[in-house]
Amino acid sequence: MGSADSKLNFRKAVIQLTTKTQPVEATDDAFWDQFWANTATSVQDVFALVPAAEIRAVREESPSNLATLCYKAVEKLVQGAESGCHSEKEKQIVLNCSRLLTRVLPYIFEDPDWRGFFWSTVPGAGRGGQGEDDDENARPLAESLLLAVADLLFCPEFTVQSHRRSTVDSAEDIHSLDSCEYIWEAGVGFAHSPQPNYIHDMNRMELLKLLLTCFSEAMYLPPAPDSGSTNPWVQFFCSTENRHALPLFTSLLNTVCAYDPVGYGIPYNHLLFSDYREPLVEEAVQVLIVTLDHDSATSTSPTVDGTTTGTAMDDADPPGPENLFVNYLSRIHREEDFQFILKGIARLLSNPLLQTYLPNSTKKIQFHQELLVLFWKLCDFNKKFLFFVLKSSDVLDILVPILYFLNDARADQSRVGLMHIGVFILLLLSGERNFGVRLNKPYSVRVPMDIPVFTGTHADLLIVVFHKIITSGHQRLQPLFDCLLTIVVNVSPYLKSLSMVAANKLLHLLEAFSTTWFLFSAAQNHHLVFFLLEVFNNIIQYQFDGNSNLVYAIIRKRSVFHQLANLPTDPPTIHKALQRRRRAPEPLSRTGSQEGASMEGSRPAAPAEPGTLKTSLVATPGIDKLTEKSQVSEDGTLRSLEPASQQSSADGSPAKEEPGQVWREQRRLSSASATGQWSPAPEWVLSWKSKLPLQTIMRLLQVLVPQVEKICIDKGLTDESEILRFLQHGTLVGLLPVPHPILIRKYQANSGTAMWFRTYMWGVIYLRNVDPPVWYDTDVKLFEIQRV
Repeated sequence: MGSADSKLNFRKAVIQLTTKTQPVEATDDAFWDQFWANTATSVQDVFALVPAAEIRAVREESPSNLATLCYKAVEKLVQGAESGCHSEKEKQIVLNCSRLLTRVLPYIFEDPDWRGFFWSTVPGAGRGGQGEDDDENARPLAESLLLAVADLLFCPEFTVQSHRRSTVDSAEDIHSLDSCEYIWEAGVGFAHSPQPNYIHDMNRMELLKLLLTCFSEAMYLPPAPDSGSTNPWVQFFCSTENRHALPLFTSLLNTVCAYDPVGYGIPYNHLLFSDYREPLVEEAVQVLIVTLDHDSATSTSPTVDGTTTGTAMDDADPPGPENLFVNYLSRIHREEDFQFILKGIARLLSNPLLQTYLPNSTKKIQFHQELLVLFWKLCDFNKKFLFFVLKSSDVLDILVPILYFLNDARADQSRVGLMHIGVFILLLLSGERNFGVRLNKPYSVRVPMDIPVFTGTHADLLIVVFHKIITSGHQRLQPLFDCLLTIVVNVSPYLKSLSMVAANKLLHLLEAFSTTWFLFSAAQNHHLVFFLLEVFNNIIQYQFDGNSNLVYAIIRKRSVFHQLANLPTDPPTIHKALQRRRRAPEPLSRTGSQEGASMEGSRPAAPAEPGTLKTSLVATPGIDKLTEKSQVSEDGTLRSLEPASQQSSADGSPAKEEPGQVWREQRRLSSASATGQWSPAPEWVLSWKSKLPLQTIMRLLQVLVPQVEKICIDKGLTDESEILRFLQHGTLVGLLPVPHPILIRKYQANSGTAMWFRTYMWGVIYLRNVDPPVWYDTDVKLFEIQRV
């Protein structure tokens, strides 16, 4: 039958369904078969031929017909899974039912009255599958659907290659088939890479799209802060009820990490061959991150130190979470598996960067946000993976793409979520000493980025990009400033030698953040100054020798430190500073930072095109909730400083103001006036001014400034290089206060970030699925869809 005819017949069936007011019997096969038996419709056709208004009309006016349609479509999938889909006709029926369910499910989820429908049992659908009317034993429709999809994903000649030699043999029995032998791609726990098969890839993709749609019920529930709410679809699919859980998890992970968009490693090859693997990889990574949506803060975290077993998974106790995908992910432990995963993710994250200096040489992938979520989950759930990443300079292959994305997205309101996840990953990495050490590697890759040209290390790159985000990002990034500077504090004790460009950027930030109007205009702004002073103190105390550039920059900008020490606290000055703020709403001064030319070939970071869709995000927790303070002992081990322990640092002030306590204090000391305007009181300014850790820097200035001035006068010098040479050979041994203990703020899992990740991840999935537009124009509750 021609495709036009079959579309016509399909459309006729849809119209009949929407116009029938009487319930159609489930046994009326002649009627129901019109939807799947004789049609060859693509998923795009199904979306076009089944309009939203008609699905809603059936839902409201003849609910029993919608219920029967869903039930019959699931029944067909179950039959296909039982029989093994040998004939072309059976395969076509399975695909048609899969597309139809993908179309209809969101409209079932958006109506609270229907939400329980798939979890109710259908009379006669016994768990034994024999249709006996033992309703005690009946499976909910959702379970039957999920198990059928799992079976169909390992169906020989449909989604995997048959291992049989001759077609005369009855094909493999789908019930006795060991799906672990049919894993889709070599990699973790599987050595054999099957021949690529376009048809199998397309069939897998359609079934995964249906799976993702099943899981998307989460989009129709509003974000609840303490909802340790597990998604019932994901919970069942990732449980021991699904006998294919392990091979499917492995297939998804390997398919993503083995993907090479270059086209078999030959540049420009993608221009000759259309890449049918990419849609499967996109679907696989989306399904993977949704199945891993698991709040590690509220569950036992599966950190495992088992001995190496013969399998790819660590078999040691504790068993960890019920969710088998999370469980398997947390138990991967072989070095070669870690290498495969890390190389794969780094290769894919670097793909958009290749585009910039070899345009069109590779196919540009669009799923970097999903990859960042996957990388986050790997580091969060598998500490051995995190340590592996930091063990070599391979971590820089993740760092550079993240910095590229952060810099590129800084002016784009629609990419706020991308900015957050990039910063969260760097915060997580910065809690480990090795990350700071790795940053000392010289930066030689020349990815065209809209930043000043510099010669230096990866640490310089990080500082220069962070400076760019803070001084020329958009307003909504301000909540990230604390995080950005915390990352710099965490790595600062290990930075051997900052370039002059990076040193100037840090001092420019201090200058901008220590203006009176900025310090007085919000309750937490002074924290940024504390962070920067901590960076300078760490470098002076622990890395003085290689850092003559920074010492020189501090000497040149010494007036900033003197101004801070003499910060006015009298009401008239505070008032005047705030008047100035109301006239100049500009977030930060961009002057005084010698920008220098941007790199050749770079494009300026662009704001979002007007009308770009974006999804709303929940607020992220403050830095005090996001991190936990630890002190580095002499032997390099970390000792937690939580809860608020009141050690004193060498200069006699409390080790670090405890943000919660200080904020409560601020609320008391400063009234928010009737207009809701923040109005700081002198006592409030004094409460933190007295704790500014300026002793080390003041001592350094006291010793070095006279010496530098003397050189200038003696030699009539205006030449930097001579002064730098002097500073390089200078020493402050014995002249500085006793070194303070190093404080590291490590990321800690909490339900606030878990909720943020859930809304971000589903927002990305919603916006990325436009062909077909699975969720578009349905009543989602997890986030709002906004136009820039």
